[in-house]
Formats: sequence, structure tokens, C-alpha cells
Amino acid sequence: MSATTAVAHKTSAQKSESVASARRVGPGRFVLHGFLIAMTALWIFPLLWAVYSSLRPISDTIQHGYVSLPMGGLSLENYRTVWAQADMPYYYANTLIIVVPAVIFILLLASMVAFACTQFSWRFNLVVLMIFTAGNLLPPQVIIVPLYHLYLSTPVPNLAQVTIGRLVLPFFSDNNLLYDQYIGIALIHIVFQTGFATFVLSNYMKMISKEITESAIMDGAHVLRIWWNIVMPLCRPALAAMATLLFTFIYNDFFWALILISHGDKRPITSALNNLQGEFFVNNNLIAAGALLAAVPPVLVYIFLQKQFIAGLTLGSTKG
Repeated sequence: MSATTAVAHKTSAQKSESVASARRVGPGRFVLHGFLIAMTALWIFPLLWAVYSSLRPISDTIQHGYVSLPMGGLSLENYRTVWAQADMPYYYANTLIIVVPAVIFILLLASMVAFACTQFSWRFNLVVLMIFTAGNLLPPQVIIVPLYHLYLSTPVPNLAQVTIGRLVLPFFSDNNLLYDQYIGIALIHIVFQTGFATFVLSNYMKMISKEITESAIMDGAHVLRIWWNIVMPLCRPALAAMATLLFTFIYNDFFWALILISHGDKRPITSALNNLQGEFFVNNNLIAAGALLAAVPPVLVYIFLQKQFIAGLTLGSTKG
């Protein structure tokens, strides 16, 4: 009994010592926690400042300065003004006309290339994959001049058009050119984002056993049917994660819409926020409200695809 009691006391002492050591915070962990807290505050401060500015009347800001307490109170007046003045619903629709088809086409093309390069062995599969991946290394701004002239000289047929209120949807161009068209902006995003999507999806598809594809071929399934009915469902987490990233990238684009679209009525919402700037005066509080409203769709897409997005990013990080 005495030996058992001694062992029990020793075990409890070891547990107490381990708990005490776990409660101690070393200098390294203290520095790490301080760094993470500082980075979090640095990241979240501009967002909180934008929310604060968007709720504050511009007259109060002009009178007391940007760094001051709101003497006139906070309200949603800036949001009501920007919703009507910037015609936000129209530019939401404008943006979705560009973003949604571009994301769908990118995922289809990238998944096809990744499927062909990872599930089949042929002579140039590695070369093709490297070419698509190398496309990510080219800065788009390098080719803006020849691309601009290419858009001005590329004929595009005008098959028909659909009018929904102010919104006019041409199939495919209302000026018989690629310039100043929805399809032109969508196409440039498809070209520049397909390489990145192919790289990500190919890494994911490498985890799918080739025996599944081989068994389906032995059963007489067509290659396209294997890709659509077997491989694509298995890649649902990766596709959801990629769709979220692509939607965010294309939705937030400002550069291409500014260069390749001349009419303000066809520009997406990020470029349309320029309409809130006056010639002699800029209401930054109004712009903050417009920017926050413009940020709502990507947030909703992330919330909707959150589980699949996290699963796609963390897949392969753990074993078993």
C-alpha cells in the first residue's frame, strides 16, 4: 500500500508540475502572441475606420476633422445616399454579368486541363501543365499596350441583345469589337486566371487514384463522362475554394475595367465607385459607405461556401 501511495503521490506531483509549466508563458510565446495581436489590430483598424466614416455625416467630419468624435451622431444616411446616387443595384448586376460566367468558364477549363494532366500519362502532359502554371508569372500590365490594340481590332459578331430595364446584354458585342464589352472583360479574366486555377486543381487531382479513371474506362465510360460524373464530384471542396477565390479576384478588379471599357454604364461596381468623386470635392464618407456596400457580395459568397472553402484549403494538411 505504501508503494502504491508513493507512486500515486509521484504521479500527482508530475501532473501538477506539467500543469504549472503549461501555465507559464515563456518570452518567445509572449512575443508571438503580442505580434499576432498587433497584426490583427493593424488589419482590422482600416475596416473599423471605414465603418466609422461611413456612419458619420460629412458636415461633422469637415467641421471637427477626421480624427475626432462624432458630435452630430452616427446614421445610415450615407448608405441611403450612395445606394441611390451610385445606382448600386445596376452596378451589382453589371459586375455579376462579368464575374459569374468568368468563374464558371475558368473552373471548367482548368478542371479539364488538370484532369488530362494528372489522370492520364501522355508525352506532353507535364509541358502543358508547366505552360499553364508559367502564365501566372507574367504581369498583366506588361502586355497592356498590345492587348489594348488587339481589343480595338478584334471583330466580334453582334448576334442579338436582351434589354432588362437599363441593362442591355449584347450577344456578343454591340459595336462589333471586343473593346468596351462585357465579354472582353470576362475573357481577359479567363485567360489570366485559368493558369492559377489549373495549378491548384491539378495538385488536388493528383490525390485521386488513377485506378478510378482506369476502372471507369474499362467499364466503357467516355472520358468526358469520367471527368464530369466521377472526378468533378470528388473535387467539390477544391472547386468551392477556387470559386471563392476567383469570385473575389475578379469582383475586386479595377485595372482591366478601367482600361478596356470606355462607357461607364458597362463598368463593374469597383470602377463605378469613381462616379462618387466630384471635380472639386470628394466625400470620403460617402465613398466609404459605397466601398462597404460593394464588399457585401464576396462576403456572402464566402459565407455560403465557407465549409467547402476551408475543406479545400486544409485537405492534405493532416494524415489519416
